[in-house]
Amino acid sequence: MSGVHKYPTISFRVSPRERDEIEAKIIASGMQKKDYFIRSCIYNRVCVVGKEEVIYKLVEELHMMQTNIADVVKQLEQQEITLSDEGLEQMRNDCLDMLKAILWMLDGAKYLWQGEDNNKKSPDSRNC
Repeated sequence: MSGVHKYPTISFRVSPRERDEIEAKIIASGMQKKDYFIRSCIYNRVCVVGKEEVIYKLVEELHMMQTNIADVVKQLEQQEITLSDEGLEQMRNDCLDMLKAILWMLDGAKYLWQGEDNNKKSPDSRNC
């Protein structure tokens, strides 16, 4: 039957800033949106497994941030600022969102380098 779904839909509204932060975390996780939301809602913690694809996405994001920041620094040094206040604010928010997402991901993986037993698994490994 067309238009009939087996499972109900869950939806909610977020502000543009909240959406940007959520999107940054989804990119950092390397998961599909659906999987990210389900794990985040059910377990209130998302366990990220370091996969090559995830690392490359983060490297790409960091490289883009580096390029953008270098352009702004160059403009400031030459006192020829072409970036609008709105553009600068958007760049700041994008960088801030990605840095928060990376810190969030690293916080979830800190069990790897903290504690006495380095062979200890993640406390949430059963959920990953």
